[in-house]
Amino acid sequence: MQSRMTLGCGAGVRAAPRGAERANGGARAVVRARRAMARVVKTFAAEHELDAMYMGGRAERDEQTLTLEIGTSRVTLARGKIGLQANGAVMATEGETIVYSTACASRDCTGDGSFVPLTVNYAERFSAAGRTSGGYKKRDGGLRENETLKARLVDRPIRPMMYKGWGYETQILQWVMSYDGTRSTDALAITAASAALAVSDIPLKKPVVGVRVGLAPGSNEPIINPTAEQMKTSRLDLVLAGTDEAVLMIEGFCDFLTTDEMLLAIEKGHEAVAKACKEIDVWAAAVGKPKMMEKLIVAPDGIDEEVEALVGEDLTKAIVIPIKQERGAAIGGIRERAVAALSEKYKSSDVINACGKIESRALRDAIRTNGRRQDGRTTSMIRPIACEAGLLPRTHGSSLFTRGETQAIGVATLGGKGDAQRQDDVEAGEDKRFMLHYFFPPSSVGETGRTGGASRREVGHGNLAERALNPVLPSEADFPFVTRLESTITESNGSSSMATVCAGTLALLDAGVPIKRKVAGIAMGLILGSEASGGGDKLDPIVLTDILGSEDALGDMDFKVAGDKDGITAFQMDIKVEGITIDVMRTALQEAQTGLVHILGEMEKCNPAPAGAMSKYAPQVGSIPVAEKYFGKVIGKGGETIRSIIEQTKVDSIDVDKETQIVTVTGGAGSDVGAALEYIKNLIAEPEIGKIYRDCVVKKVVEFGAFVEYMPGQEGLCHISELDVARVPNASDVVTEGQTIDVKLVEVNSRGQTRLSRKEVLLEENPELAAAAAASRRDGNSSDDSSESREGGGRGGRGGRGGGGRGGGQRRDSGGF
Repeated sequence: MQSRMTLGCGAGVRAAPRGAERANGGARAVVRARRAMARVVKTFAAEHELDAMYMGGRAERDEQTLTLEIGTSRVTLARGKIGLQANGAVMATEGETIVYSTACASRDCTGDGSFVPLTVNYAERFSAAGRTSGGYKKRDGGLRENETLKARLVDRPIRPMMYKGWGYETQILQWVMSYDGTRSTDALAITAASAALAVSDIPLKKPVVGVRVGLAPGSNEPIINPTAEQMKTSRLDLVLAGTDEAVLMIEGFCDFLTTDEMLLAIEKGHEAVAKACKEIDVWAAAVGKPKMMEKLIVAPDGIDEEVEALVGEDLTKAIVIPIKQERGAAIGGIRERAVAALSEKYKSSDVINACGKIESRALRDAIRTNGRRQDGRTTSMIRPIACEAGLLPRTHGSSLFTRGETQAIGVATLGGKGDAQRQDDVEAGEDKRFMLHYFFPPSSVGETGRTGGASRREVGHGNLAERALNPVLPSEADFPFVTRLESTITESNGSSSMATVCAGTLALLDAGVPIKRKVAGIAMGLILGSEASGGGDKLDPIVLTDILGSEDALGDMDFKVAGDKDGITAFQMDIKVEGITIDVMRTALQEAQTGLVHILGEMEKCNPAPAGAMSKYAPQVGSIPVAEKYFGKVIGKGGETIRSIIEQTKVDSIDVDKETQIVTVTGGAGSDVGAALEYIKNLIAEPEIGKIYRDCVVKKVVEFGAFVEYMPGQEGLCHISELDVARVPNASDVVTEGQTIDVKLVEVNSRGQTRLSRKEVLLEENPELAAAAAASRRDGNSSDDSSESREGGGRGGRGGRGGGGRGGGQRRDSGGF
């Protein structure tokens, strides 16, 4: 009889009469199950009770969005859903491209208010484009140059919109989370960073918006936020950022645009920026956090007046000392004296900030009052220039460019296709055939400091100079070399990047690079107003030509321009205050082009002059078109053929481009690029019947003749009867393995086998020998039949096709013919 159990809440356990022990064990199991069930019920109730008390925030968030129509693109900004623990966080979407941007400020004040402690970090995730890095390291996070350049583009317009007196370390972090390849991300990153600050509690004067401006061929109407496809043919690549009232930053590269064309692009770009800025301002006021204005550092009352009374006159005199090192030492000594005298009353940082105000005002007033600058120049004068080429004998090209206290050594290095810079980023651009590397050692300003990897400044300045020179470089078809320029700054006091453009032009010419035209670079400055009593912004702006480092630091604008008298190739402008109009920019550009003409004139006086020809130490580069069907023959099994050619000709590399179907050979001094190209040419050539092939290598000697390599990788049989004019008893009597001979291609049969003849070459090139052979044939024809029979029959008597050797004996194997 089976046992039966019943389990219920509060019910007992009944067991069947049989198997009592078994029933007791089952009862205990049921009790344990009931207790476990009770614990589960109790825990479930406790958890639901905790949910009612949880105050940590909801998993579902309310998102606030703003959609902007900027030129040809639509940008959506969203906050409130992601990254709520940051001071501000925004997801910016353009098409299917998404940039996540955060803004955070430290809890403790670490600055003194004289300099905004702002850092921008921009990163591109390869996963955004559905890719993995092609480099050795697969994890994203290692800083790449293009990321540094975009981080600088974001930093430059936002920094002047941060309040003076903000001393909290501020960090903007940006990640490209999704990328559709339609547009570049730099303009979107500027807008995203500004929006994250705008909705945060970090003080920001005004929102900033970035746009890209292009210019289609044959059109005068600028395109706002063009696509990547449109940019391929654009004559202009301009990134512009600003507020609703003014332009703050421009960086652009073009193919010798005129001043009017460039200014129209800036004007149209700012119109789009101004509209978007106003919309962000309204949105941020509605959904953003209150600003922490109370945390701004304010100078102590009365400190400016006390410092002015103590050292104002001395600073005014020191600021116009013409020599940089002497001026710096004098100002440093005066500052130390002021700090010591007021140490009991004010912090040293407050005293130094007050001194800085006096120096700025003194510099501006000296220019306005006297029309002269620190080094005695007028506002439009350019410092003295000296140039020389061929400075470094073993380089491919070199130059030294000196302008006042700014000096650069330029070095040009030529290479083959394998030396091109591979582009490893989400945009997957083409390999770079031209690179410019800029080095700014601390010794150039008389200081000590870190060396090693490129700093952000070095990357940015090098890119500007590179883009300025790129339009004048020859095409790959005209000049198949990869070109690398180095600029080492040996002295710096104002615009070393534009000195790099000048030194680079001279170094390229010295290396024999056939550039299309010469270009130079210059930096312009601006004094908007005066801090003197009664001055202010009502005074006319003053444009400064070829600015010094101090005029950059204390002035209102740094405007770098590269090009020649007819057009502009690159420009970069950073404005520290609002208020610069299109008319002011027009004046600056016009004076810049006047300065460029002067600098180019001084470069013409270069002594020694650039060589204008390639150095004997430069590599040789040659190329040859190769159809795709021949790639296998050129490369060989596992690269065997290429390695063989390199070993024989001592060239450095042989590159096969399957897209262009071009094979490029590169070799240094002592190599034979011509021989390598000839080898490849013969390798892909089709055999020509009747053609004589010279210096062919005998690969193997056999009883019935010799196998000869008449073209690279192609062999044919030269039968024993075709080795010489006279009868040949043994092939080894005429040729040996490894010997070179001239042969004529006589026949290619249906099986692709080739018949060669050395005899035909001898007869064709030696008329006397041919005549003797003809006479011999006539004598042979007049012989009687018995003699003919005795000799084995006609041509066969000489071991030819007829009989088999002497006397018609055993015939030699013909080798397939």
